[in-house]
Amino acid sequence: MRRARPRSDREPTIALINIVFLMLIFFLVAGTLAPPLDGALRLVNTAEWDAAPPPDALVLHADGSLAYRGAPIASAAAFAASLPEEDRDTLRIVPDRAAPAQRLVAVGAQLRAAGAGRIVIVTERALP
Repeated sequence: MRRARPRSDREPTIALINIVFLMLIFFLVAGTLAPPLDGALRLVNTAEWDAAPPPDALVLHADGSLAYRGAPIASAAAFAASLPEEDRDTLRIVPDRAAPAQRLVAVGAQLRAAGAGRIVIVTERALP
């Protein structure tokens, strides 16, 4: 008859190391699934916006309509044409978050064609 070996009370550390290693590999692979952004891309920064009173900005609503100081505006070109020449240097647009991007681009193009020098899109201030 053979004598049974005395069992040690050690924990299986090799199994624990394998599990941690597999988790490490999983997170490395999962973190690289999304393609990285282009290195030359610079994202929008709204932290240093010089504040102007919102009533002095052209408002683009979610349905695509325009308003200035609470009054509806027929077109961006007519709005820009009604301003004095010195007020056309910098025009501000406050778009609604749900406003279509194509409409925002079209309004900017109309303002530019009507003689706007610089068009500023007003956004929420980024968190620090």
